[in-house]
Amino acid sequence: MAYSPIDTNCEYEVADFKFRTEDGPNLDDLTEKLSSMRPDFQAFEYVTSIPRPTFQAARQIIRLSQQILFPGFFEPQQPTTDLGVKFTIGQVLNRLYSLLSTQICASIRHDHIRYDSPCSNCHDQGRQLAMDFLNQLPELRQLLASDVLAAKEGDPAAGNHLDQIILAYPGVYATMVYRLAHELWIRKVPFIPRIMTEYAHSHTGIDIHPGATIGQSFFIDHGTGVVIGETTLIGNRVRLYQGVTLGALSLPRNAGVTLQGFKRHPTIEDDVIVYSGATILGGQTVIGARSVVGGNVWLTESIPADTKIFIKKPELVIINSSEPQYGPAHNP
Repeated sequence: MAYSPIDTNCEYEVADFKFRTEDGPNLDDLTEKLSSMRPDFQAFEYVTSIPRPTFQAARQIIRLSQQILFPGFFEPQQPTTDLGVKFTIGQVLNRLYSLLSTQICASIRHDHIRYDSPCSNCHDQGRQLAMDFLNQLPELRQLLASDVLAAKEGDPAAGNHLDQIILAYPGVYATMVYRLAHELWIRKVPFIPRIMTEYAHSHTGIDIHPGATIGQSFFIDHGTGVVIGETTLIGNRVRLYQGVTLGALSLPRNAGVTLQGFKRHPTIEDDVIVYSGATILGGQTVIGARSVVGGNVWLTESIPADTKIFIKKPELVIINSSEPQYGPAHNP
């Protein structure tokens, strides 16, 4: 029998919300149970007439900002003249301001509802914070230009193709999203910064908390598996490779509340290189300027400037390919 993607026995009645299949389960009781549940803490549902921030809007904030920060690269229709670039940026700025101010207002109101606190001037706050964010875009463009040049200088495979770095390098994309989200984070905008960086995380495998502080000319090569915690401090011209963790030491069960605001993640000073698989933990751990941390190193203590730290080379076992590797050969 040929496969058909349509189940002709399935019935969906909008009028009374009954979902059933012939000879299948009746889900009405379960639907009623799930829809009527009210947990003691508000964590699983959000039913209200007041708008809340959305994942889709956060993703659109990234895309519109990207068009402004890298003009000519990410527009649906590429402008071909300087006047076209100016016109496009003006249009995108208006769209971004409208979207961002609305989403910031929704985020602030969402916080007030969750914590039962009075909401005052949410719309004015949304408009002001959105404008503050837009005013930072020229500085962010300069920062990102330094990041792109750091990728060019740190990766021979990039050659002179700056456009390839902008369009294709996951480390540059994750850094861009972090820098955007960080501007909202330091202005205490709820929800949106984390949604933005987790979106980048899902696309690149690079997890940068928006609360981290990262200097200019930052480059993550390859990038998959990189984790940078909330209170990490990173200086200028730092380079990380895939699988690097800049994290916290093991924390007690109630640390989510008791350790908020405390420095839990390391400090990486200027011109440090951290190779793949290295793990650096702890708020008091400082990696001194111009140091090099080798692959798979585990560090929970500080090292001074101009230091190289590596794991001792392991003993290698080399077997000639002509010799049996898994016991005697099997002769059927």
